[in-house]
Amino acid sequence: MAKLTTAQALVRFLDNQYVSFDGKETKFVDGIFTIFGHGIVCGLGEALDSDPGQLTVYQGKNEQGMAHVAASFAKQNNRRKIIACSSSIGPGAANMITAAATATVNHVPLLLFPADAFSTRQPDPVLQQFEQVQSLSITTNDAYRAVCRYWDRVARPEQLMSAMLNAMRVLTDTAETGAVCISMPQDVEGETYDFPDEFLQKRVHKITRIAPAKDEVEDLAAALLQAKKPLVICGGGVRYSEAGETLERFCRTFHIPFAETQSGKTACLSSDPYNLGGLGVTGNAAGNVIAKEADVILGVGTRFSDFTTGSKSLFRADAKVLTVNTSRFDAYKLGATKLVADAKLGLEALEAALAKAGYRSGYTTEIADAKAAWEEEMQRLADYAYDENFRPLIAAGDPRTLPEFAENFGTLTQTAVVAKVRELIPADAICVGAAGSLPGDLQRMWTSDSRYSYNMEYGFSCMGYEIAGALGSKLAEPDKEVYAMCGDGSYLMLHSELVTSVQEHKKINVLLFDNCGFGCINNLEMSNGIGNLATEFRFRTPDGKLLGDLVPIDFARAASGYGVKTYTARNMEELEAALLDSQKQTVSTLIDIKVLPKTMTDGYGAWWHVGVASTSQNEAVRKAYADRKAHLEKARKY
Repeated sequence: MAKLTTAQALVRFLDNQYVSFDGKETKFVDGIFTIFGHGIVCGLGEALDSDPGQLTVYQGKNEQGMAHVAASFAKQNNRRKIIACSSSIGPGAANMITAAATATVNHVPLLLFPADAFSTRQPDPVLQQFEQVQSLSITTNDAYRAVCRYWDRVARPEQLMSAMLNAMRVLTDTAETGAVCISMPQDVEGETYDFPDEFLQKRVHKITRIAPAKDEVEDLAAALLQAKKPLVICGGGVRYSEAGETLERFCRTFHIPFAETQSGKTACLSSDPYNLGGLGVTGNAAGNVIAKEADVILGVGTRFSDFTTGSKSLFRADAKVLTVNTSRFDAYKLGATKLVADAKLGLEALEAALAKAGYRSGYTTEIADAKAAWEEEMQRLADYAYDENFRPLIAAGDPRTLPEFAENFGTLTQTAVVAKVRELIPADAICVGAAGSLPGDLQRMWTSDSRYSYNMEYGFSCMGYEIAGALGSKLAEPDKEVYAMCGDGSYLMLHSELVTSVQEHKKINVLLFDNCGFGCINNLEMSNGIGNLATEFRFRTPDGKLLGDLVPIDFARAASGYGVKTYTARNMEELEAALLDSQKQTVSTLIDIKVLPKTMTDGYGAWWHVGVASTSQNEAVRKAYADRKAHLEKARKY
């Protein structure tokens, strides 16, 4: 037995957790991110101060931000390593809830230790305690229940043992992983208990590959043998299974094209002749053209989000859907014929069955033709220009916006910037993003033959993930250049961990695309008949509307105060110079890139279902609703 406080036992336990995958053993918990407050500093803080073991203690600047760092770190390590996060009671704990939801949606392990009210209730209401009048057992931390894969409260020291074993069970489960919340009452953190040595000793959790069942393999093989034009969808499960090379070989052997989801991107090489690129609402023309004609869809490691399926309207109504997924829940989606298995083992079993039957798809030149057409479009996007009337830019919205922006800010188009960034930064650089119009541009235009170099959080599309996510990727792979692709809206929402990158001497590069507002949603509202309402950053006019002049913000000047090396780019020459010089820096950098609104990618044949008003006096809204009804009639019902 070891006589320890609950917090001391927790620290020792975390320091002795390991995982093994394909026979390779690694330490699972790298460290703990924290912002100390009264609810945790005297308990967990004391334990980390007296004996942290091999755990690194990281200081966050915002609880949501530090938890995004931890989630990105786990993703960049393909879920084999984590950083735990701890917060104080009340607002500190509540701040991490958004990050917990983000991790759970994306199937990324995230371990959270929010402090809680006193288990004894003696000082109630303690500072920052949330009192629910119908039950004093409810605290702020109960809000985590809806967004976590596992939730527990350690109300007695001895409960720590079952809580942490269950936490590890979920965190290392390929199908069920996500956020885990272990609520820590602040008095219990400091209570002493005789913890068994066995609980505190080294423990190795084996992350095993789920073997495919023979009859399910036969079901999928039978369907594929009837397919003339199948399409494979490469999802995040391919990445976490490290099955990219297996998928490439599978498609090459049977002459089958594949398209990527946001999570699956860079699991395979962009240069692969069968890789069509992005699919769906943020996908490109190549993937979407082939998808619309495919008679069999094989989704590997994908949860079939509405962006991937075009709100279930992208595929033919009679197309047969097949799935390979470790999650039985995701495997059943779209009424699919399922194979519940690890992506690599599932593809290998299918490959053997199809090879035995001598299968080859019926494609002739369609794959090459689609890729060639998209390459031409990529070049057009890279050379994006406009005439004196700002054609061919989207004309919707305030007619002043484009000439006003060009005169006062700059003349760069967003797609040309993305192309130039890809051209000039290192080939193995890690690209991080999350929200706005950039995920669409990047899924379509970003190419890389460096596996796992694309860290896009698009399951929750959480604004504010970008910079924290870049730091998490840098902590995971410190020898690579990391770029946060961030809109001005996301930057204003959460960029606190930029300071942490400076503090930790972990250089990240922030590419801040400033179009004076929430440009993606500005497009969405106006394309559905709504006016220019609160999506551009404008001053309020005397009549009370947010339709005055654009609000100028010098992001570079503000960020320089953090100790960051900054640049401002209003034209291509300034952008090129900034990109090249930033690579010579050893400190984090920020390039304030002034990009014309309405110059992102758009379209390519996928529909997105949004809740349009069914009754309106606005003719444009009525037209948008009629369009919605027409698409719904063609879409799958479930």
